Amino acid sequence: MTSTAPETQRGQDAGDPLGEQPTSWQRRLRRFGHVPRPETPLRDRLDPPYNRPGRQVWSVLAIPPHVADRLVRWSGWGGPLLVTLVAGLLRFWKLDQPHAVIFDETYYAKDAWALVNQGYEGSWPKDVDKLILKDPSSVPIPTDPGYVVHPPVGKWIIGFGEHLFGFTPFGWRFMVAVLGTVSVLLLCRIGRRLFRSTFLGCLAGLLLAVDGLHFVMSRTALLDLIVMFFVLAAFGCLVVDRDRARRRLADALPVDEEGVLRPDARIAETLRLGWRPWRSAAGVMLGLAFATKWNGLYVLAAFGLMTVFWDVGARRTAGAVKPYMAVLRRDLVPAFVSTVPVAIVTYIVSWTGWIVTDKGYYRNWAATEGKNSSWNWLPDWLRSLWHYENQVYDFHVGLTSGHTYESNPWSWLVLGRPVSYFYEEQAGCKESTTGKCASEVLAIGTPLLWWLACFALAYVVWRWLFRRDWRAGAIACGVAAGWVPWFFYQERTIFLFYAVVFVPFLCLAVTMLLGAIVGPAAGQGARAELGLTSGDPTGERRRTLGAIAAGVLVLLIVWNFIYFWPLYTGTSIPEDLWRDRMWLDTWV
Repeated sequence: MTSTAPETQRGQDAGDPLGEQPTSWQRRLRRFGHVPRPETPLRDRLDPPYNRPGRQVWSVLAIPPHVADRLVRWSGWGGPLLVTLVAGLLRFWKLDQPHAVIFDETYYAKDAWALVNQGYEGSWPKDVDKLILKDPSSVPIPTDPGYVVHPPVGKWIIGFGEHLFGFTPFGWRFMVAVLGTVSVLLLCRIGRRLFRSTFLGCLAGLLLAVDGLHFVMSRTALLDLIVMFFVLAAFGCLVVDRDRARRRLADALPVDEEGVLRPDARIAETLRLGWRPWRSAAGVMLGLAFATKWNGLYVLAAFGLMTVFWDVGARRTAGAVKPYMAVLRRDLVPAFVSTVPVAIVTYIVSWTGWIVTDKGYYRNWAATEGKNSSWNWLPDWLRSLWHYENQVYDFHVGLTSGHTYESNPWSWLVLGRPVSYFYEEQAGCKESTTGKCASEVLAIGTPLLWWLACFALAYVVWRWLFRRDWRAGAIACGVAAGWVPWFFYQERTIFLFYAVVFVPFLCLAVTMLLGAIVGPAAGQGARAELGLTSGDPTGERRRTLGAIAAGVLVLLIVWNFIYFWPLYTGTSIPEDLWRDRMWLDTWV
C-alpha cells in the first residue's frame, strides 16, 4: 500500500535517455545500488495497475470484505478530497487577516482591480493603500496607464476574486487561496497516478497542505502561487497523457496463443498515437504559467523534453529497436505542435484586455515612436506588444538593487533567508518578559519538511540514475525546471518565495523517500526484489519498522507546521515565543 515501487518494479522503463534494457556498464553500476528489474509482464510495464491494500489491513480494522472493496473504489477520490478539505479549511481560516496590504500585494491587488474594471493596469498614486483599506469605494481607478513588468493572467485571476468580494484583503486573496487549495487535490491525484498508490498520493497532498511556504503563498495575493498551480496542472496533464499513450501502444501489440502480450518492433516504431488532447491541455497550462510570470518558459522547455523522452521509453518497452528514430519520425513534431504553439497562442490571448484598449502602457508605440520600423507589415498591436516585452526583459535582467530579504538560490532548500511579508509589534504584552508581542507573516517552508527534502532529492537522483525509475526522473525534472534557471540570474534581486513553483515536486520527492523507508508491499515480486521468500518474517519486520519511522517523520512535519503557525498567519504572540521560532540568525 505504501511502496514507491509497485510490485515487481513495473513501470521502470526510465522514460528518459537512460535506456530500457540493462547494458554492460549498467551491470557494473550494481556496486552503487543498481538493481536489475525482475521480469514483469509487458502489459504491466506499459500500463501498470494500481496497488490495492492487503486484506490484512481490513481484517485488523474488522471491516467486512464487501465494505472494504467499496472503500477502495471510493478512496481514489475520497482520500484526496478529504485531504483537500483540510487544506482548504486551513487556507481560508481568517483569510482577511492581517487586514493590511502586505509585501507585493501593493502592486498586484491594485493592478488586478484596474484590469477587471478597465482592461489595463493604471498608474496608482503613492500612499493609497491606507485609503483602500479604509474605504475602497472612495478610491478612483487611475485612467493613466501603469508600467507593469509581469503578464496579466495572474492579475486577472486575482481580479476575479476582487470582482466577487470587493476591493478588500479577502477579495484579492480569495482566488489565490482557491488555487492553493485545488493544487493540493491535484497533487494527491498526480501522486496517486505516479506511484500507483492512493495512500502515497494522499501523503504527497498532505505534505503540500502543511508546507509553510505554500500555505503563506496561498493566503497572499502574489503571482508565484498561480504559476505553481499551472505548472502542476501541466505536469498532471502530461502524466495522464503518458499513461494513455502507453495504454494505446499496449492495445496495439500482438498477443500470443497463451494470451501473453508480446513486443513488436514494427508496431512500436510505426504506430501513430493520434491526437493527444492531454498534451494540448498541458500546452494551455504552460502558456498560462508564463502568461503569469516568465519563468514558466523554462518549465515549458523542460517538460517538453521530458515528455519526448517518455515517448522514447514507451516505444523501447513496446519493442522498438531504434526508439529515438521512431520518436523523431512519429512523435517529435506532434509533441512540439501540441505544446509550444498552443502555449504561445495562449500567452498572446492573455493580453486581450491590453490589445482591445488604446490606453494601455506602450499600446500606441507602433503608431508613434515605432512607425518607421521595418516590421510595419505586422499589426500595430503586435509590434507594440513586442516592444513592451523587450522593455520588460531589460527591466528584469537589470534588476540588481539590493533588498533586505533577497537570497541566493543556493540557500533556498535549507531556508537560508525567508521573506517577512508583514511584521507588527504590540506594546503592553503582559505574557512577554520584554513587554511586547509580535505579529508576523513569514514566507518560509516548514523547516523539517524542507530539510528532509534535501535528502529526498539526493535519493530521487540516485533512484533515477541507478534504478532507472522514470518517476524519480520526472520529480527531478520538476524541481530543476523551477529552481535551476534562477542560478543564471544570481546578480538579480531574487527571493525564496520564488521556490514555491517547485514545492509540489519536493513533496513528491519526500513521499518517494518515505515510501522507500516503509518498503515494498508484501507481494511475490517485491519479495523477490528484496531476496525474501514468501514466508520470510524479515520482510514484515522491516516493513513494520519502516512504517513506524516514516510515520514519526510525518508527525514531526505536521508538528513543525503547527509550531510555526503563528508566523504563517500573523497571529500575535509574546516576543519571547517569536524569538524561540527564529531558529537561524538569518531568519530575523
